[in-house]
Amino acid sequence: MRWMLLLFVGLSLAAMADLDYVLKPRQIAEDTWLLEGSTDNFATANGGNIVNTAFIVTERGVVVIDTGPSKRYGEAMRRAIATTTDKPVIEVLLTHHHPDHVLGNQAFTDVPIGALAGTTELLHQQGDAMAQNMYRLVGDWMRGTEVVLPTRTLTAGMQRFGNHDLQLLSLGGHTGADLAILDQKTGVLFAGDLVFYQRALTTPNSPGLSVWLADIATLQALPWTLVVPGHGPVASDAKPFEQMRDYLSWLDQLMRDGAARGSDMAEMIRSPIPERFAGINLSRYELIRSVSHLYPRYERTQMTRVDSAAQQ
Repeated sequence: MRWMLLLFVGLSLAAMADLDYVLKPRQIAEDTWLLEGSTDNFATANGGNIVNTAFIVTERGVVVIDTGPSKRYGEAMRRAIATTTDKPVIEVLLTHHHPDHVLGNQAFTDVPIGALAGTTELLHQQGDAMAQNMYRLVGDWMRGTEVVLPTRTLTAGMQRFGNHDLQLLSLGGHTGADLAILDQKTGVLFAGDLVFYQRALTTPNSPGLSVWLADIATLQALPWTLVVPGHGPVASDAKPFEQMRDYLSWLDQLMRDGAARGSDMAEMIRSPIPERFAGINLSRYELIRSVSHLYPRYERTQMTRVDSAAQQ
């Protein structure tokens, strides 16, 4: 029996050793490093690493932007930071409450974790359910992961971290509480999930596509030099904004037209996707999800209240 137990333990340890995110920071601007995730869906093969996280090495210390999908990712991120600089981490800034951006918070409980008030409230409401869902999606990568709420409330405006002035923008098109960050020194814009690029956007908490479109206009008007999307490759031109505007406008018009025709949800999820979006990963998958999230609102706009009809 003892040899069987030792074999089981050995196999378990070997399996856990394979759960390594192998994060490799890539410098994208002065003092600025990116940890780029894939544009695939959550899977055991990627451990939920489908997100872009980043850090800025300031004179005072390191500012972290989003902590990733798990405790294990957060720990790997701290090791990656330590290979880049000997300066301490001094602050975490969370762009929004979705699990792939915040479930690495456990690795950063020794520093302030900042977020918009709405982000903290949404994480309080939805965090445990999102963490449980991540366990179902990526399995053992999530071992030991628990929800850690932000400890500092952020507001829009300028925040100085050593030699970097960061402009914090409070927007809401993706979740209702979305932080974007513009580094005044480098011009790097950390757009969070307000910008997806070459990966279809997600809509589970969006207050409406018109709100999101207005946020895109706000971000594009900033004096940025480099755009870091929440998902997808970094860009030095306006193509991420153009793609987002085009996709959001198409999706909005698709559902408006469908509701006006009286199409049901099953018809809407089979809608053809324009050829110009063929290169966007997970387009069909996310169209199905977006229709389920948003289409009932479009249908309600076509409904006539019975009491209003009776008065006419």
